[in-house]
Amino acid sequence: MSYIQFLGAAGTVTGSKHLINTSGDLSAESGTQVLVDCGLFQGPKEWRERNWQDLPVAAKQIQSVILTHAHLDHCGWIPRLVKGGFNGPIYATPATIDLCGILLPDSGHLQEEDAAFHNQHKTSRHDPALPLYTEQEARACMPYFKPINFGETKQLSAELSFRFVHAAHILGSSMAEVTLTAAGSARPIRLLFTGDIGRVHDQNIAPGKVVYSGPQSGESADLMVMESTYGNRRHPTDDPRPQLADLIRKTVARGGSVVVPAFAVERTQKFAFMLKELMESGQVPRVPVYCDSPMAIKAVEVFLKHTEEYSDATKQLISRYGSPLKWQGFYFAQTSDESKKINEVKSPCIIISSSGMVTGGRIQHHLLQRLPDPKSTVIFIGFQSPGTRGFTIKSGAPQVKMLGQTVPIRAQVAALEQFSDHADTPELLEWLHTFTAKPDTTYLVHGEPAASSALRDTMVKELGWNVQIAQWMQKVEVKV
Repeated sequence: MSYIQFLGAAGTVTGSKHLINTSGDLSAESGTQVLVDCGLFQGPKEWRERNWQDLPVAAKQIQSVILTHAHLDHCGWIPRLVKGGFNGPIYATPATIDLCGILLPDSGHLQEEDAAFHNQHKTSRHDPALPLYTEQEARACMPYFKPINFGETKQLSAELSFRFVHAAHILGSSMAEVTLTAAGSARPIRLLFTGDIGRVHDQNIAPGKVVYSGPQSGESADLMVMESTYGNRRHPTDDPRPQLADLIRKTVARGGSVVVPAFAVERTQKFAFMLKELMESGQVPRVPVYCDSPMAIKAVEVFLKHTEEYSDATKQLISRYGSPLKWQGFYFAQTSDESKKINEVKSPCIIISSSGMVTGGRIQHHLLQRLPDPKSTVIFIGFQSPGTRGFTIKSGAPQVKMLGQTVPIRAQVAALEQFSDHADTPELLEWLHTFTAKPDTTYLVHGEPAASSALRDTMVKELGWNVQIAQWMQKVEVKV
């Protein structure tokens, strides 16, 4: 008997961590132990504080990590795991490793910056405020990463192997098909960990999608661990570009600036290409565009490197416009001094900065200045997890706490949901209908309770599947 334990992303969207133990020893002292994803908790304080807690299994007892993709809520706890004694391989696709090589050190750097700010201004109840991990500790993790190509089977032990299949969420994103085999067993057991599931491709309603169409069809699994982020929502089906152009034109006309919180990996590149198209076609005025993230420049380079995953639309954009790093009127701020100079700009401009949920990073400093300005506009182009500052701002709150200050929200706030890289309920059902055999049980993770509950009910009604909602720290048996 084996088991899976849900150590994160159960009851919440973030902190993805799923432990596989191939023995029936619930004390976790024997058997092969593999962690699928190793993400940061984000959002409410009760979840963020769990980033500082050790796992119930000693880090040194985990043999390996299987990483589905390079978003912090799936990979951002890896430096902490290594700091706790983990020294095994971390398996990921080549593009995911390239992205982690810039994302994890940047995460450590931002945490150091935030801690230094709190210590300088005495805005933390901790004295001194400390980073969860440093930039150097994040860089020290990279030698543990081992590339695995899509479709390549990797044997981790006599009883456990896995392979990556396309998830079409972001560059390099994958689902992990894990096969468990026991001596004397009649047949192997297949586990499918979806990671984050990408949208079915449509250039009009999901513009700028980098990777090609949809998650891999024709799957089968005995047990599936599946994301449910958009389990109670449907993406708008209209083209967001006219609305985006209208927001920019009106903001510039009244002398304001547009601030866009965006994840530096993929979302910033996608949005930059769209702005370029709108400017070249004359739909929006040519104002300076500032991409303020130390990671953005390197992310663009990774983006341009992995042509093997491009959609046709992405290929055409790059062929037409080349590298964003060379576009006239687009500026990439790498140093803190360059970032500070952006806030000296008084004429209309567009600022794209991370983090996408305003949980940290340089976006806070831009919002500190622009949120109180009724001439300016804040545009959200990604999911905002409850408990994050982004969620507070988007929800229509009159103020938000940021960097030790209470900031009034007078700027216009808008959200364009078409930019999401997560499949919504109809898209998930479209994919699930392609399964060649239904799982015995599907466990929903990576969703707020309302979203997971709604998706469970929909899957039971539409598919007749056995669907359960995973609970944090829950162990479920896998009979091999």
